[in-house]
Amino acid sequence: MFGAEYYEENGPPRQVTVATVVVLGFGVLYLLLGLMALTSAGDQISEIVTGSKGASAVVVVLAWVGAVLYIVPALFLRKGRPWARYVIMAVAVLGVVGGLVAFPTGLLGAAIHAALLVLMLQPPTKRWFRR
Repeated sequence: MFGAEYYEENGPPRQVTVATVVVLGFGVLYLLLGLMALTSAGDQISEIVTGSKGASAVVVVLAWVGAVLYIVPALFLRKGRPWARYVIMAVAVLGVVGGLVAFPTGLLGAAIHAALLVLMLQPPTKRWFRR
């Protein structure tokens, strides 16, 4: 239906644009978490995230790794790089599993990651990455 010429003129499908915004949003949240863990609230944040005080360095590293796992592929989604789609799909699956493990508090995260996975598997998205 839509060939390579269509996407060259019109850009990525809406599904890719929405997924990019959502993924960048998660990446920014992870960056902010890492930055907040560097402040005087670091012990409280580390206690919430890891269950023990004094682990703020662990939280910072994990948050920034998470930020990279979201932001880097997001920057390449709109460029049509297939590897970015696969990374986002893998992260989305991990997000769904993590959200279900943290049930009921992780239900929203699981739902958002499930929606991301659906966006990455829709036909317009598949065509975008095959062009």
